[in-house]
Amino acid sequence: MVTSVDLVERMITTIPEDDDHPYRTGAWRPQQSEWNADDLEVVEGSIPADLDGVYLRNTENPLHLPISRYHPFDGDGMVHMVGFRDGKAFYRNRFVRTDGLAAEQEAGRSLWAGISEAPESAGRTDGVGARGFLKDSSSTDVTVFRGEALTSYYQCGDLYRMDPITGRSLGRADFNGAFPREVGVSAHPKNDDRAGELLFFNYGKDAPYMHYGVVDANNDLVHYVPVELPGPRLPHDMAFTENYVILNDFPLFWDAEMLRAGHHVPRLHPGIPSRFAVLPRRGDASQVRWFEADPTYVLHFVNAFEEGDEIVLDGFFQHDPEPSGTEVDARLRPFRYLALDQMQTRLHRWRFDLVTGAVREESLTDTVSEFGMMNADFATTDYRYAYAATGKPGWFLFNGLVRHDLHTGAEEHFRLDEGVFASETSVAPKVGATAEDEAYLVTITTDVNEDASYGVVFDAARLADGPVCRVKLPERVSSGTHSTWAPGAELRRWRTAESAAEAVEL
Repeated sequence: MVTSVDLVERMITTIPEDDDHPYRTGAWRPQQSEWNADDLEVVEGSIPADLDGVYLRNTENPLHLPISRYHPFDGDGMVHMVGFRDGKAFYRNRFVRTDGLAAEQEAGRSLWAGISEAPESAGRTDGVGARGFLKDSSSTDVTVFRGEALTSYYQCGDLYRMDPITGRSLGRADFNGAFPREVGVSAHPKNDDRAGELLFFNYGKDAPYMHYGVVDANNDLVHYVPVELPGPRLPHDMAFTENYVILNDFPLFWDAEMLRAGHHVPRLHPGIPSRFAVLPRRGDASQVRWFEADPTYVLHFVNAFEEGDEIVLDGFFQHDPEPSGTEVDARLRPFRYLALDQMQTRLHRWRFDLVTGAVREESLTDTVSEFGMMNADFATTDYRYAYAATGKPGWFLFNGLVRHDLHTGAEEHFRLDEGVFASETSVAPKVGATAEDEAYLVTITTDVNEDASYGVVFDAARLADGPVCRVKLPERVSSGTHSTWAPGAELRRWRTAESAAEAVEL
């Protein structure tokens, strides 16, 4: 087998070759090239015949130096696709063709202020985001809905559509003309395959500060309601059950006094409890019920399900949402909010009693982990396994994987070699599988030792055994996070094509 590799496009960049920023070098070194690669070289093991679909991962990938201070979330979105079919693998990567990317490519420089910069430093008043004036980079999350990949931005913006097999840009999502463009959509919209619905929320600095919406299988915005908050908040994720949606109001949010002065500085308010909003999936504002719990901040939830009169919710509780630090390099200071060991993120369970209003909560493990994924076929059920990332101490880098058995409390770990870092790991059910762990775990690794990247596959039932296979990508991929798995059976052209080669042809 000979790998076929084609350079599709090379973007303009103003980042110098001798750049020394800690989050634009090493594992975070950005890319500027887009590739097509077929029949990827298998460097370890063999590609399972019952692995069928596409792994997609979004990445913040900067092309230009910032106006003053850089934050990794300022980078443009780039989606990496590793497809598996018939014992072969292919790779595509494409920048998300946002309006901001096009404008900065034409100008040859950064045009918008970044997250760590004052909005006025760019001298412009357009832009998106809950705080306003940010470039719509669509660089945080990726999901697949109605056969299209949707990329999103963590502080709200447009959803950009992409072919999940080829990476071809399909333009903005419009929900048949009803997209809430004045506010946008936050990262982590949820695709409920069973109901054929996309659930989402957004937030901002104007009352009621949050909205919740539902898009149906016809791409119609069929439900959009306000969820009133006491003031501007910083929610990042949501969860859903068969009949309910769970939103949140955590005590880590912009300092009110600083906000009045035009500065967006998040602060922990430890005297304020965490609050969870539970409402029926098609409920209105009057049906929102709030449940109070211990103060924390949660970046990501894994799953939620109904058990009798209770809703059970699993996510990663931050035991130190506002970590202190003594970084010598000031450029590292913002990233203490992203290093798992500094935030002390541990898998946690909340129970909300819909009859009494009581809340029970417990930590499920002593292991520090985050970015949890599960077998989506078991979403909204009393699932058993959560797969999460462990982190390199002090860094926003993933150095291993852990399987949490939520029924027994047992754990299984796999640690990557020094200098090798994973992405968020998606769960790919085996073709014809019925058991929850009849699945593979798929990720992309960045190896700074070999200056290479690989698509890596594990058996979900035997994580500690190590990779089932590794396939080599045409270029070293910048470290990144959020991913999703698109089963081949849910991709229209994939089902009708005779082979993967035919499916990736436009």
